Amino acid sequence: MTKDERIRGYLGLSARAGKVESGEFSTEKAIKSGRAYLAVVACDASSNTKKKFSNMCEYYKVPFCELFDREVLGRTVGKEFRASLAVTDAKLSEAIRGLLCGEEA
Repeated sequence: MTKDERIRGYLGLSARAGKVESGEFSTEKAIKSGRAYLAVVACDASSNTKKKFSNMCEYYKVPFCELFDREVLGRTVGKEFRASLAVTDAKLSEAIRGLLCGEEA
């Protein structure tokens, strides 16, 4: 199983557990309210969206990463297209960050 498949598995699990906020408005709300443990933005999102979430995550001290494209990101959480999402579970976000940093989760 590749690293990307494992990350998608964790994101899908998070979504099924109700621990994902997806879409620009919901993601922003989760970050600002302190419920987000990880913010994910699609690689093919607009540069404005990437900059907005990058700056917001830096300010609110939320880990931020760019993964997949909008179609894959959306499909992973059971939606159509998603440019951004926030993982609201500490342990699941830790597992995803571990994979992103090359550590085994």
